[in-house]
Amino acid sequence: MNDAQVEALADAAADGVEFDGFAASREGEGYVLATAEGSKTLVHGDDLVETAADYADYVTNWHFWHAEAPQADDRWAFLRWLERAEEHPVPDRYAELDDGVVRTWGQLQVSVTVDADGNRSYDLRHADDADRPAAALTHYDDPLDARTIAKHDDRGRYRPLKTAPSLQDGWRFADLGPADLVRTVDFFYPATVANWHREREGDLDVSHWRETMARQTGIYGVVQTWDRGEGHEHVDWVAEACCDDSQCLKRREWEYDDETDLSVDGGAGAFPCREPCSLVVSAARRWTKLEGEESRTYEFELTPSEKEQVEAIVDAVADGRTAEIREADIRDGANRYRARFLRAKRFDDAGNLSGVPTDPDEAGDGDADDAGVEDEDGTDAEDDEEHDD
Repeated sequence: MNDAQVEALADAAADGVEFDGFAASREGEGYVLATAEGSKTLVHGDDLVETAADYADYVTNWHFWHAEAPQADDRWAFLRWLERAEEHPVPDRYAELDDGVVRTWGQLQVSVTVDADGNRSYDLRHADDADRPAAALTHYDDPLDARTIAKHDDRGRYRPLKTAPSLQDGWRFADLGPADLVRTVDFFYPATVANWHREREGDLDVSHWRETMARQTGIYGVVQTWDRGEGHEHVDWVAEACCDDSQCLKRREWEYDDETDLSVDGGAGAFPCREPCSLVVSAARRWTKLEGEESRTYEFELTPSEKEQVEAIVDAVADGRTAEIREADIRDGANRYRARFLRAKRFDDAGNLSGVPTDPDEAGDGDADDAGVEDEDGTDAEDDEEHDD
C-alpha cells in the first residue's frame, strides 16, 4: 500500500466507500474503517495512513478495481472472474494471488498474481505449456502479437476459425497489465469476453439458424433453399460437423429456431456462440448444393476388412487424427500405406472405387471430372473460400 492509495481513499470516503467487504466513511474530522469480518476502527484524520495499514489488502484491492482495472463492465467482470473475486473474501483471495490464481479460457491459461500495492500482473500462455519453463517459450509483450500467433496452427496452416481448438503453443505474454490482458485475449478469441458477459447478464441476443439463413444474400442465399419444411435433420448434421467441442471451443446457444432445439449437444465451452458463424454459413452453402443431388445405388466389391478400413479412414479424417497415425502402424485402417494398398487394389486407372464410375452416363467419355465447371452462381465448383470469424 502506498500514500497515493490512502489519499484516494480519504477523498472517496467523503461519499462513502463500500466494496468487497470493506467500508470507509468520514465522521467529523476522522474516518471510520470497517470490514465484513467485524473489525471497525474510528481514526483521526492525521492517523489515517497508519491505521489504513491494518486494512492494507482491502485498501489496495479497492484502489485496483476503481483506479487500475478497466471500467468497462465486461472487462471488469472477466478480470474478477479470473481471480475468483466473487468466491473468496479479500484476505483469502490475496493469499491465493500471492502464489498465482490460474484459470483457463479456451486453450488459454491465465495466471494472476498481486504485488504489495495490490497491482495485478497477468501471465498468459497456451494451456498445453502450463508446465513448460519460461525459457522454453517465445516471449511477447504487445497484445497485437496475439493476432499473428492465432493466424496459423502448429503446422503452419491458416486457421479460418479463431475459436477452433488448434491454437499453436510455445509462446508467452508475461507481466501484462489488466487492460493489455483483456486486449490480448480479445485478439486470440474475438468478442468472447463481451458475449460471455452479455450471457451472464441475460442480454445475449441469439440468432438461430432459420433467421440467420434468411439474412443470407448473393451466393449465400442458396442456403435458404435447404429449408423446405421437412424438419431440421440437415441442421443437426451441420452442427455435429462444425460445432462439436472437438471443432470449436464456443458453446453453441443457437438452435433451429426459437421453438425448435437441435438434437445434437451444444458443447461445454466457457463462452457462448450466439449465431451460426461465417464458416458454418460457407460450409452450409456447399452442403446445400451437394444435398441437392439425387441419391444413387452403387455396388462395390469389398472384403469385410476393406469396408471397415473405409470407415476408419473417414473417422480419422473427420476427427483430424491422420497426422497422429504412425507410418509403422499398419494395424490402423487409416494408415497411409494401408490406404495406398487399398487404392492400388480397388481403384481403376480413372480413380473409380472398384471400377464403378460416379456417373454411369459419363463413363468412357474421357472427361468424368467437373474441373472448371461453374456452379449456378457463376463461381468455380472447386473454389476454396476462407472465412475469418
